[in-house]
Amino acid sequence: MKFVVQVRLFPTPAQEAALADTLRLCNEAANLVSGIAWETRTFRNYDLRRHTYGQLKDMGLSAQPAQHVIKKVTDAYTTVKAQVKAKLRQPLAKPLAFRADAAQPFDDRCLSWQTAERTVSIWTTGGRMKAVRFGCSDEQARALAAYRKGESDLIHRDGLWLLMATCDVPDVDVTEPDTFLGVDLGIANIATTDDGTRYCGKHLNAVRHRNRELRRRLQARQTKSAKRLLRARRRKEARFARDVNHVISKQIVTEAARTGRGIALEDLQGIRERVRLRRPQRVTLHSWAFHQLGAFVAYKAARAGVAVVHVDPAYTSQGCSACGHIDKKNRPDQAAFSCMSCGFAEHADVNAARNIAARGVASWAVSHAADDAA
Repeated sequence: MKFVVQVRLFPTPAQEAALADTLRLCNEAANLVSGIAWETRTFRNYDLRRHTYGQLKDMGLSAQPAQHVIKKVTDAYTTVKAQVKAKLRQPLAKPLAFRADAAQPFDDRCLSWQTAERTVSIWTTGGRMKAVRFGCSDEQARALAAYRKGESDLIHRDGLWLLMATCDVPDVDVTEPDTFLGVDLGIANIATTDDGTRYCGKHLNAVRHRNRELRRRLQARQTKSAKRLLRARRRKEARFARDVNHVISKQIVTEAARTGRGIALEDLQGIRERVRLRRPQRVTLHSWAFHQLGAFVAYKAARAGVAVVHVDPAYTSQGCSACGHIDKKNRPDQAAFSCMSCGFAEHADVNAARNIAARGVASWAVSHAADDAA
């Protein structure tokens, strides 16, 4: 299983200038390659290399960085082609353009890690630059030392220098679950499990509301200082959401592993298009990274050997987890569930999580019955 470790570089002023020059030159080269690829309609790596490799060497790139620039361009065109085929974007009308500080990949011949010393040695346009300090947690350092494999991307974002390193961890055998921990994702409560644990709620919604109001006021002013503050804050809520999602997903996976259960999640793909809500609720729905939370649960579960299944979310909030009766009237309000058939009452999110857990058991049984038959 692959995952990415992000570390922050702490270059000296001279080192920072060399890194900036390197990114600038690599992306100038990428724009040159992109233009040639567009003009000649050549988008395969090997073919494009014959058209551009010599020019990149003349620009001052070494052999490996030049090949990585060409591959970066071909990968970008491949991604766009796939997006167009999936109708996620319109076909290109002009060559792809790369920002001056766009990420640049480095392999082990261009970048070496000294994890014990917390330094890296990296190729730059001015030559090999050694002893560039980086910061990370002890857990990240252990992952880098044991599992780092493949390329690392150099990124300059919001004034920070970052390295994204790919780690390849051996797969862990999934333990056969006794039952499933159902997880209901929502707005009032970000996540609720079938054993009654509700995560977040009022505090997170208050933070999101405060951030939205602040953005609205700053956008209305249209002054230089307001725009500067908007730029400084543009990633703040994303970082906040990421941190909260990490905490919630870790607690869910830990509880499932401790109790020998798998995890059942709703398949929320396309929920933004399916669900009809009032305007304030739409803003909240679109501003939270539900997909990210599900992805965090999935990869943490894979590392812990916990089974994960995704189930159809239809009617999980309206169906009774005790008798199965489905009726809109079972939900008198957002938080309450009261079955019109059997009289069962429970918190609405807990009831939905129990329905999800039951569907997880059924889905797991069906999938394994199919595997046994095959």
